[in-house]
Amino acid sequence: MNDASQIYWEEFWQAQGQEKPKSVSAWQFGVNPDNLAQLVIDGIKSATCSGLIFYEIENVPLPSIEDYSIILNSKDEPLAMIKTVDVKIMPMNEVPEEFAFAEGEGDRTYQYWKEAHEKFFTDELSRHGLTFSDDMILVCERFTLVDIKNA
Repeated sequence: MNDASQIYWEEFWQAQGQEKPKSVSAWQFGVNPDNLAQLVIDGIKSATCSGLIFYEIENVPLPSIEDYSIILNSKDEPLAMIKTVDVKIMPMNEVPEEFAFAEGEGDRTYQYWKEAHEKFFTDELSRHGLTFSDDMILVCERFTLVDIKNA
């Protein structure tokens, strides 16, 4: 976590007057981090997903309920904080329409979600010499917006 994110984390919990959780991560959303972060701030985006394989490749832990994350923009500046409220692991071709809607992207249809994620995962997998299949295992995470920096 960068210095700006650490300062944001510390100042947020100090203002709450309660002990801060021990674990927090800081990261950007997908292909267009600025747009996707704004969707979270605007209350449109309340879910995200990634391929299980990427957690394994990067050797990072899976998200868990009660995890906090600081959402960064494309310049790695903290914009907001979210809290994970649900995590489900499932094949991409079993992701329900309402989850695709909760991701808040494009026209919020399942078709848009499927096409955008298929392209994204195809590109990302190819960087690792892997190929996409529509039953690839996804980590589907739902979250709530906890804070907007300087709001």
